[in-house]
Amino acid sequence: MSSRWEGIDEFVAVAESGQFTAAADRLGVSSSHVSRQVARLEERLQTRLLYRSTRRVTLSEAGQTFLQHCQRLQDGREEALRAMGDLTSEPKGLLRMTCAVAYGERFIVPLVTSFMSQYPQLRVDIELTNHTLDLLHEGMDLAIRLGRLQESRLVAARIAPRRMYLCASPDYLSRYGRPHSLSELARHNCLIGSSDIWAMQQDGREIAQRVQGNWRCNSGQAVLDAALQGMGLCQLPDYYVLEHLGSGALVSLLEAHQPPNTAVWALYPQQRHLSPKVRKLVDHLREGLALRPEYQAG
Repeated sequence: MSSRWEGIDEFVAVAESGQFTAAADRLGVSSSHVSRQVARLEERLQTRLLYRSTRRVTLSEAGQTFLQHCQRLQDGREEALRAMGDLTSEPKGLLRMTCAVAYGERFIVPLVTSFMSQYPQLRVDIELTNHTLDLLHEGMDLAIRLGRLQESRLVAARIAPRRMYLCASPDYLSRYGRPHSLSELARHNCLIGSSDIWAMQQDGREIAQRVQGNWRCNSGQAVLDAALQGMGLCQLPDYYVLEHLGSGALVSLLEAHQPPNTAVWALYPQQRHLSPKVRKLVDHLREGLALRPEYQAG
């Protein structure tokens, strides 16, 4: 029984070039072989795919529809072959990625730099921005995102934990008291970062808690410095505060209401998941972050 794949490459070559001879040259076979394979394909399908004339070959309506499917099959086949070859190859070429500014500068860029030192054929273009870029539209290979993910068409890999802490300095608490419930946050000065909505947990579910205060800055480090100086309550990720919680410079508050653990994520388009430059960099980031003292402190 003839293979169901026979004739597809020949058909696509004829359809794209418009001639049997041009298709034969493209495939490196005889024009009679191309003609015979296409005829057998039409016979198996019991459908005319091509209209033949002395000057040019044109597609039937069925041929136009079949061509689109065949081209996708060819693309998928080539992608599969490239992926298998990529599994054993070294990272090379250009890798474009994005990350939030502060986290990228402190955690991601140093690890990417150390990764590049291992692979001299790799080039990296990193865009640090607090705007959420569309990876597919921007032609990006990889994004590092923090917190809770929204639904997307991207593949997500968890590369580090991320736990949020509500805390304040002992000096602030001695002056204004310690909150014992979420309702008491309203009478405290809250140091606001990029948002005045803090994620909290109540009765086993995550809630959005609106807070207020006389200080605001869209920098986590600045929020931390203000909290250490006793200016108010703050909510910050673990890597900012664990060291200070350990030393006693900050005190953790309302621990029963801490939001469910979020994470640091590597996101990439589906077709990049077997690319060695993406796959190996994600592994390198996961391993490198686990060794950082900010995470070790937990």
